[in-house]
Amino acid sequence: MSHILMVGVGAHGHTNPHLPVMTELVARGHRVTYANRESFSAMVAASGATPLVVDSPLPDESAGQQWPTDPVAGMRLFLDEGRAVLPQLVTALDRDRPDAVLYDIGGYAGRALAHRWDLPLLQLSPSIVGWEGYEQDMGDALAFLDEPDGVAYRNDFDAWLAELGIDLDWAAFSGRPPRCAALVPEAMQPHAERVDHDVVTFVGPALDRRPHQQEWPEPDRPLLVVSLGSAYNDRPQFFRDVITAMDGLDWRIAMSVGRHVDPAELGEVPDTVAVWSWLPQLAALRHASAFVTHAGMGGCSEGLHEAVPMVAVPQAVDQFGNAARLVELGVGEHLPAGEATPLRLREAILRVSGSPEVAARCREQRERARAAGGARAAADILEGLLG
Repeated sequence: MSHILMVGVGAHGHTNPHLPVMTELVARGHRVTYANRESFSAMVAASGATPLVVDSPLPDESAGQQWPTDPVAGMRLFLDEGRAVLPQLVTALDRDRPDAVLYDIGGYAGRALAHRWDLPLLQLSPSIVGWEGYEQDMGDALAFLDEPDGVAYRNDFDAWLAELGIDLDWAAFSGRPPRCAALVPEAMQPHAERVDHDVVTFVGPALDRRPHQQEWPEPDRPLLVVSLGSAYNDRPQFFRDVITAMDGLDWRIAMSVGRHVDPAELGEVPDTVAVWSWLPQLAALRHASAFVTHAGMGGCSEGLHEAVPMVAVPQAVDQFGNAARLVELGVGEHLPAGEATPLRLREAILRVSGSPEVAARCREQRERARAAGGARAAADILEGLLG
């Protein structure tokens, strides 16, 4: 039995995708320690891993704190967490050192600890990965890194790495792992043919082993699932518009409004609408006829895994690119947030849910996503590194 350390990030989109891998590793006889903030301890324990609670400067979603919209501020939070968490890991594990380290893309302390103790290292990526020519292709989108705040962030990151004796710059450390299991459908990856497949293996969404998920009863009519994810979801008017859009249709609606929207803000809700602060989304999607999503990678992966036609209404960060990719794959439509009126929502939902072509593309992508191996493939890679 090996002792495996997983260094996570205290956000649902950076934790949910990893948990099935922990379950698989525990089932194979490994002892898994999972470092994350206290609010995720129950989810971590349900996967079979042992929670290692760390103090984190990241926004605490369970306390209603929201992530910044400024890209540099968001990136700096992960750097600050790396600095804060690394000494906590050293103190907690110095007499119980792991045999290998897994880490989330934002779990910088994990990569730093593996360097310090010379341990096998595997990144578990819940989002797209870099490709050959990434910096050039994304030049316009990354231009903020050449502005004063961006330059200061890069310099601070490089200074931290120098303090640790790590001979990498910030871009290589944060964006070029030595080995990576990408927990996303390869179909969602831009320029997949230019990804270094000696480093990155697309194992796909590991959704086959999620003990923390609930069951969802079979609906008696078409089911619409609605979610804007766990961040950037303080949009009560949007949720009201979805309810208005479906008025008069014989559908049920399962709506996840997050922790920032009081259900009372939605006004009178029909009996056919179930409003949740936190929805067991994967369980609901197994029965869904359509999915209105913010197009976060977790939601996209779950939608593809369950072959559900999607209407993407992106809100921030990578969601715009994900929405465009869903359209390219033919599994849904992109409706910009500013155009998501009740009429446009209704038309888009009925169009994607009633299209045989969209249904066929969804089934095709479901088979591709499930064939990639998921949690088992990721565990195989780690055991290969343990050697």
